[in-house]
Amino acid sequence: MKNREVIEKILAYHPQFPAEYAGCDDYKAGDPEAECTGVVCALTPNIHVLRKAIELGANLIVVHEPTFYTSADKDGWFEDFENTVYEEKKALIDEHGICIWRDHDHMHAHRPDSIFTGVLKYLGWEDKAVLDPDSVLFGHYLVTIEPETLRELCEEIIEKIGLNGLRYVGDPDAVVSRIAFVGHLYPMNYKKKDGTTGEYSVKVIETLEKKADVILPGEVIDWTTLSYVRDAVELGKTKAVINIGHFNWEELGMRYMKDWLSDLVTEVPVHYVPSKDMYGFIVKGGNNG
Repeated sequence: MKNREVIEKILAYHPQFPAEYAGCDDYKAGDPEAECTGVVCALTPNIHVLRKAIELGANLIVVHEPTFYTSADKDGWFEDFENTVYEEKKALIDEHGICIWRDHDHMHAHRPDSIFTGVLKYLGWEDKAVLDPDSVLFGHYLVTIEPETLRELCEEIIEKIGLNGLRYVGDPDAVVSRIAFVGHLYPMNYKKKDGTTGEYSVKVIETLEKKADVILPGEVIDWTTLSYVRDAVELGKTKAVINIGHFNWEELGMRYMKDWLSDLVTEVPVHYVPSKDMYGFIVKGGNNG
């Protein structure tokens, strides 16, 4: 079975895109016509993932995020300065004949979204989650859990995802039970039902006011929703943000990919390799690492 044939099975599984599609899902390195010796599903092909794929004898890596440090995510380094990290990484890929294919847009095109599905599944909330019926925003899930403290909830997430720690805004001793999964909180707009334009963060604040104690966003900025939550906490309200981080948050979607891809591809082994938490934490007056 060739690398290309594995990718063709993946594309047949996904929603179909028009022929003129020009997004980011494509080969990023390697030879699609090479015989596949194994598949690794990973969020991003960092050095740890590359080395693990080599150890496993797998020469096809399917990833969700960029390979070579740019939003354009093309094969090559096009700026007018030498990037020694790129050169060494590319040399490692070439030396071991590794083929890399990115599966980003197609995974998010699923309904339900493949990344969200994996996150909810491996946090143990798949059966507790419902799409917010009133939201016009992408991928808003509401999850109701048994009441517990914010601290306990954070500790559960650290354990289930395999994090080194995490950041939060809120009272760690506050009892919470209503969680909202929301998208990335960077500045962006959305189309309201009446056709006018609204600010995404304001819609998330509405969710917190009406339906949730805690939000788990994919990515954050500080000056909109997080500032609202900080003020809410200082006013004695039970509101919180758990900042898992974009990569940590979406990684479970690639763990889920290993599940469905193993059913599609039985000719070669399929593995999931965590990219691992990139963050360390230095805690004031505590044990640091």
